Amino acid sequence: MSKHTISILVENNSGALSRIAGLFAARGYNIMSLSVSETDDETMSRMTIVSGGDDTIMEQINKQLNRLVDVIKVLDFAPGESVERELMLITLGATNANRHEIIGLVDIYKGTVVAVSSGEITLEVSGRADEINDFINLVRPYGIKEVARSGPIALSKARK
Repeated sequence: MSKHTISILVENNSGALSRIAGLFAARGYNIMSLSVSETDDETMSRMTIVSGGDDTIMEQINKQLNRLVDVIKVLDFAPGESVERELMLITLGATNANRHEIIGLVDIYKGTVVAVSSGEITLEVSGRADEINDFINLVRPYGIKEVARSGPIALSKARK
């Protein structure tokens, strides 16, 4: 089973998310990740869904999505066709002794310190999923208190 990133442009109406998630649930398809937000046009939202299945299953999902009244456009990105990024907030245990080490790691990953207290530090890091996973593994020894990840968002790569 391969992972597929599907970008869906939908009318920004109440219930659109529910109808799309319901389509997946009713057919027993798993949603591994889901991210939704308005576009630059407040009448439309973009949903990025990561799901799994062979090509036949994904073709069926795409056809069923295109039949929904709220759906404007569906793109099922093949590997290499899109630019994907994910956002993570992570809180670590931090002391005066290790805070500078943690900040150095955040700088390498082009992240940001968003909150500091006497015993914790909260960081924001964005990048590809593999980069986020690498960062988590790198900071694990400092003691992870909490992690929140957006899941990937994706757009088509610019055409040459």
